[in-house]
Amino acid sequence: MSSSPQDQNQAPNQEPKEEPNQEPKEEPKEDTKEEVKEEVKAEEKEEKNEEVKEEKKEGKKEEKKEGKEEKKESWKDFIYNPRTGEFLGRTASSWGLILLFYLIFYGFLAGMFSLTMWVMLQTLDENVPRRQDRVANPGLVIRPHAAEISFNRSDPANYNQYIQQLHNLLQHYNDSIQERNDLCLVGEYTEQDDEPIKKVCQFKRSTLRQCSGLPDTSFGYAEGKPCIIIKMNRVIGLKPRGDPYINCTAKGDSPLQMQYFPSEGRLDKMFFPYYGKKAHPDYVQPVVAVQLLLTKEDHNVEHTVECKVEGSDLRNNDDRDKFLGRVTFRVKVSQ
Repeated sequence: MSSSPQDQNQAPNQEPKEEPNQEPKEEPKEDTKEEVKEEVKAEEKEEKNEEVKEEKKEGKKEEKKEGKEEKKESWKDFIYNPRTGEFLGRTASSWGLILLFYLIFYGFLAGMFSLTMWVMLQTLDENVPRRQDRVANPGLVIRPHAAEISFNRSDPANYNQYIQQLHNLLQHYNDSIQERNDLCLVGEYTEQDDEPIKKVCQFKRSTLRQCSGLPDTSFGYAEGKPCIIIKMNRVIGLKPRGDPYINCTAKGDSPLQMQYFPSEGRLDKMFFPYYGKKAHPDYVQPVVAVQLLLTKEDHNVEHTVECKVEGSDLRNNDDRDKFLGRVTFRVKVSQ
């Protein structure tokens, strides 16, 4: 189909349609690029900060967990820590060193103590105390051992304890035992400084006669005439001068009649000096028995009696010590 000439004439004369105006594309400026970069960096920093914060939080949580675990396991680890091998906070080598130190230290102290004790013992005598200044003068004691002797003569239960004490004291003075000892010179010291074995002088129980408990087992308590036995304390090396004896007096208005055994209450010098328990094991000191010869008028009355060592250089009047060279007791007998 052919086109008409009009169409052909119009075709070349037609101009192409103009497209709408398009603005030229502008290239991004340099300032905007820098802003974009800064924004990106800021975002990256924020992300990093958030990551750091999260890490810190996680670290704190882990530390708390570890702290709790350590607290839970601390008492076990103190006894024995399997990770470090420590027992009670120390390793085996540490324990070995400290034990070695204390072994040497205390061994040195023990050696020094033993040495000083040995040196001190070399200066001592087995038989005689090195210092005995304070016991130069002996004291007196009585048996029965009581400050007040009170009993009813008609009731044996009242004075049985006194009788038993006297019997116990005089067991060592039995004649059968004393006969094994030596007869010594009356009125002379028995000095035995050079003798390795010290002899013992005889003091027989029978010399106390009525107060020996042999003819009268009640020691006069059943009759209301009690016996009191007085003995002097032992002092090593004591040699009293003169002629010592025991003298008893009744304090009060009414005097008491007394009888002494041995006669005159003598403490013979043959029993002195005493050489100590180790050198003189069988030694018996002399005793004096005093029998109070009470009458019916003296019954139910408390009597105070004082006994002293007289006739020698032994002290008996020291107000600071009422038992130095003397002894005081009270007696009351009822019917």
